[in-house]
Amino acid sequence: MTSPSQEFRLEPVTFADLKGWEEDDPSSLFRAMKDCRTHIRDVKPYRAGAVGLTADDLLTLLDAAEGKEPRSAAEARAFFEEHCQPFFIRRDGGATGFVTAFFEPEIEVSAEPTETYRYPFYRRPDDLIDLDDSNRPAQLDSSYMFGRLRNGIISTYPDRGEIDRGYLEGKGLEIAWAKSKVDVFFVHVQGAARLRYPDGRLGRITYAAKAGHPFSAVGRLLIDRGLLDRTTISMQTIRDWLYAHPEQVDEVLWHNRSYIFFREADVSDPALGPIAAAKVPLLAGRSLAVDRLIHTFGFPFFIRSESLTHLDAGKPFARLMLALDTGSAIVGPARGDIFTGSGYDAGELAGTVRNDADFYILIPKAAAQRFG
Repeated sequence: MTSPSQEFRLEPVTFADLKGWEEDDPSSLFRAMKDCRTHIRDVKPYRAGAVGLTADDLLTLLDAAEGKEPRSAAEARAFFEEHCQPFFIRRDGGATGFVTAFFEPEIEVSAEPTETYRYPFYRRPDDLIDLDDSNRPAQLDSSYMFGRLRNGIISTYPDRGEIDRGYLEGKGLEIAWAKSKVDVFFVHVQGAARLRYPDGRLGRITYAAKAGHPFSAVGRLLIDRGLLDRTTISMQTIRDWLYAHPEQVDEVLWHNRSYIFFREADVSDPALGPIAAAKVPLLAGRSLAVDRLIHTFGFPFFIRSESLTHLDAGKPFARLMLALDTGSAIVGPARGDIFTGSGYDAGELAGTVRNDADFYILIPKAAAQRFG
């Protein structure tokens, strides 16, 4: 099968072709599948990506999983073997897939600004509007999904630099204030955070909208300038460089014009991850961010990476995951972002993930017949 974009093919394979499948334990996915089923049936079906898989296609799998609680890893694998057909995502030209990782930071904040806590997290502004083909001005690229409405005129929204220089001050949009502009920036990159207040109270913010400008990686900027090594770059090395060069922080961060707005979210169960784009809680180690223009949320993906070993005690990464999120930097049919969890340790795991990987999508058997 060839995708509508002509950039990749879905090649049918067997579960025996999924190296590492026999050692995986996908039992924890059943809770997330139940959450997806509830969202599709009670709230809103997920939008279909270019592959052509729909929420109705997914429901045949989710309905079959309803009420099931596998007693073993083998029983969980057997469920997917019975109900799904795996397909290898083969990119044109033979290019491999690629994975990175993300996490939910925990940041010290204050509910009020002080000399120490000076850098805000903002709610969605009233003058930010959603854009689509019906209202997007001709001069704006089709990638702009948000804009500013002022005096009846739609235009681009102020970017990171303009907002940092005070565009939103005085509008009462602040959720909380952090100590470091660098910390705020990395929360924007991750899309969510737990907020630890001075009295010990724990809050949470998660993605609400963005200014609309394209994401530009500051890591690539630092590589291009010869300031960091391409072979060793990570979230940690970028953060260390920024802290070591405070006089250059604004210029480097403003290179990424994208800006994220947040909403407050529930954190009553600390074991659950943030609710992301698929509108269900993320599951540490089992949630994958994908390109939503290509793929449909909720579908299972088996990811195999020989070189990614630090997430599984030295063994190659080989796990079944659910597509539950997306991101500006996640572009392409075999591109994924692995959610590693919440807090410092999860950040240490996520920060160094930059690995080639094989991507397999599991399609419910009825829908699989359309793909050969």
